[in-house]
Amino acid sequence: MTNASSPWDGEFSRFFAERAPNLRATAYMLCGDWHRAEDITQAALTKLYVAWPKLARHDALVPYARKVVIRTFLAENRRLWRRRERLTHDLPEQTAHEGESEQRMLVRAALSRVPPRQRAVLVLRYWEDLSVEQTASVLGCSNGTVKSQTARGLAALRRALAQSQAAVPDGGEHCVRR
Repeated sequence: MTNASSPWDGEFSRFFAERAPNLRATAYMLCGDWHRAEDITQAALTKLYVAWPKLARHDALVPYARKVVIRTFLAENRRLWRRRERLTHDLPEQTAHEGESEQRMLVRAALSRVPPRQRAVLVLRYWEDLSVEQTASVLGCSNGTVKSQTARGLAALRRALAQSQAAVPDGGEHCVRR
């Protein structure tokens, strides 16, 4: 049995080892679930591997890979609305990840309630620290769309945070059990 490998496997493997953790973190910020983030990242990196020999500018791989992760997340959300379980307003009790602050947990939970496209804009603008122009390029939309989605996303995030804090009797001060 021969070991068939492509000439770009080594180069792709180096890129994967270097960038996969950051791409996974971006996917996590989008979906709020490490297992789903892993699936999104794997699907995106598979697409990137298939396209690898056709990519002319390897200096622009990081922004391209980020774009593939975002688009994979958005495409998955468009398909999932039919397959999803019935959602309720009651969230299951979640445990805190070691070293994670209560405020971060509240923000992540609130971010998960922001519509996917707005969430993608917020993650790109404030987690990935991209400009309006760079975000528009990743999402394939206009600068004006990015600005309006950012404003709507921030408003939705603020509403979700207000609802989260109103639901916790002490305003969210001690929401983590030990």
